[in-house]
Amino acid sequence: MSIRLGNSCNNCENLSDTMMCKVHLVKVNNTYTCDSFEMKAVLKNDPNCTTCARYQGPTCANPQKAAPDMLCSHWAPQNATA
Repeated sequence: MSIRLGNSCNNCENLSDTMMCKVHLVKVNNTYTCDSFEMKAVLKNDPNCTTCARYQGPTCANPQKAAPDMLCSHWAPQNATA
């Protein structure tokens, strides 16, 4: 079994605004993946405190120093799910 990190339809350039796959012509959701997956050229590459799920929360590693545009080794994307 292969593990595909980020190969969901949400990250694919073949996804239309109506959640329709432009390759397979079927309605999809973020749990779908396939071998025709083409990663979007740019997702969101803005790792800093304001885009961190831990910012101003109990798991923030540096609550006294955390500020916009700062980055630390504990950064976690806001939309991350485990």
